[in-house]
Amino acid sequence: QVQLVESGGTLVQPGGSLRLSCVASGFTFETYHMGWYRQAPGKERELVAAITTTGGSTEYADSAKDRFIISRENEKNTVFLQMHNLQPEDTAVYYCGRSYLWLRRPDYWGNGTQVTVSS
Repeated sequence: QVQLVESGGTLVQPGGSLRLSCVASGFTFETYHMGWYRQAPGKERELVAAITTTGGSTEYADSAKDRFIISRENEKNTVFLQMHNLQPEDTAVYYCGRSYLWLRRPDYWGNGTQVTVSS
């Protein structure tokens, strides 16, 4: 069955960096676009960054531009989110999701990993 397992979330101080990972299984990873999304308490889940099947194109939310980098390693069925200069407003549960069509809402999600930015 399809599985997406996120990891790497933790408590970090403002200005710090984190690298999130999402390992996929149960489907042909390289045929799906992948995305990172986040949901803060009381807010809607929002796109943070997305990457095409080959990694040739990416898309970022304005809040993530110049601070976050999405990448993927198809041979390892893994997508990453490198985050720099984290701020308290980045605190959220981060989810990865797969989409067959570019920038469409994912049809499968992982269970999420908590990122907390606080001093």
